[in-house]
Amino acid sequence: MMRALLLVLLMLPLLLATAPSLHAQVAVDATPLAFDDAAQEKRFHRLVAELRCVMCQNQSLADSNAQIAHDLRREVLALMQRGMSDAEIKDYLVARYGDFVLYRPRVDARTWLLWFGPLLLIVAGGGVIWRIVRVRGRDAAPLPVDESQEW
Repeated sequence: MMRALLLVLLMLPLLLATAPSLHAQVAVDATPLAFDDAAQEKRFHRLVAELRCVMCQNQSLADSNAQIAHDLRREVLALMQRGMSDAEIKDYLVARYGDFVLYRPRVDARTWLLWFGPLLLIVAGGGVIWRIVRVRGRDAAPLPVDESQEW
């Protein structure tokens, strides 16, 4: 009895992993996007590569298969077809979803730490290392000269 229970407990993760209803569904776009010309398509692909999927967080809008990414790609194309510039489209999406939607957030008062924080950490770390080396070098007693050793 105990052996059968142990076997069931060991097989349970395998059964759950293979259950088809538990796997995530990839959103399939029923109708492909229709571009007016090749220049518009190139501009579209460049723009959606610079925008982040608001659901996936680590994928661009171009790479994501989430349903919201499909919707946002359609919205970006609609905004382009209305004659909005790339900057206007980005402003529209930032107003709606926040700075997170941009892969390269703008440099302003709210994002200066994001842009310059790593540089500040490197400078501070270098200063700490320089100070430690200087203090240890000053406090260290000179080694005695051993005349008996031959080189």
